[in-house]
Formats: sequence, structure tokens, C-alpha cells
Amino acid sequence: MSAKVGLLMGSNSDLPKIQSCIDTLKNLGIECEVRVMSAHRTPDLVAEYAANAASRGIKVLISAAGGAAHLAGAVAARTLLPVIGIPVEGGALNGLDALLATVQMPGGIPVATVGIGSGGATNAGLLAAQIIATSDTDVLTKLQADREKRRQKVLAADAELQGK
Repeated sequence: MSAKVGLLMGSNSDLPKIQSCIDTLKNLGIECEVRVMSAHRTPDLVAEYAANAASRGIKVLISAAGGAAHLAGAVAARTLLPVIGIPVEGGALNGLDALLATVQMPGGIPVATVGIGSGGATNAGLLAAQIIATSDTDVLTKLQADREKRRQKVLAADAELQGK
């Protein structure tokens, strides 16, 4: 099975912060290749990776970066694949700078942006799965089951609270 999602992070130190994205994709049975690339320190590698991703079977690209967070934009500029940006928390502004840099793309180069933190990373995985599910009924079925599982968890929590 070949990877359908390419997940790039600007630094290896971002891995714990985006692990929930990787776990979400894995739980949905979606193969993901994870790479460390920097928009500033390895721009040629980023450009080559993004430009060739579709020909290798990648359907969605996810880019996680903190600080100036130019990685998602650098990727989006080199591909027509959907790109999802994860602003990584940390630094002096605790991820707000990354959020603003990721969400403020110029017209014509879209990047879907999720929230800061593990919830955002989880949502990046779910959004990638939803994009893939538009043409993959197996992934759609797994997403439906995941959504129902989340619903049941809330109902169980409410029932427990009402029982106290």
C-alpha cells in the first residue's frame, strides 16, 4: 500500500506536537509518509517533494511548522494537491505567529489551516481523510464509524454525568 498523505514538518522537534495527526490517519487505515523539510533551510527539497507528490500517489499534503510557518505556502506554491497547514505551538507567541502565517496565504495559493495544538493536528488528519473519502468508499466508511464512535463517547459522558 502506498502513502496517500505526505506530512512534512519543519523540524523533528515538531513530531510530538503533530503525533495526533499521524495517529488519526493510521486509525483510519491511511498510509502517511512523514518527512522533515524546511521552507528556509531546504527550499529545493521542499519544491521537489511537492512537485512530485501527485505522481507518487499522494492525494493530500499536510505541512506543520511553527514560527514564520512558511512551509505550507512553499508546498502549496509547487502543487495542485490540497494542502493543509498545521500551525505548531511554541516560541514567543505560542503558535499565534504560525497560525497567522499559515492562514494568511495570498489569493490563488490556498492552504486549509487547522487550529493550534493537538486538536488542530487531529483535525488535519480528519480533513485529509475527508478529502480522500470523496473518491474512496473504504475511507468514507471508516470516517463514518469514527464519527459515530466520537458521538457515542459524548453520549456516554452525558449519561454518566446525569447518573451522578
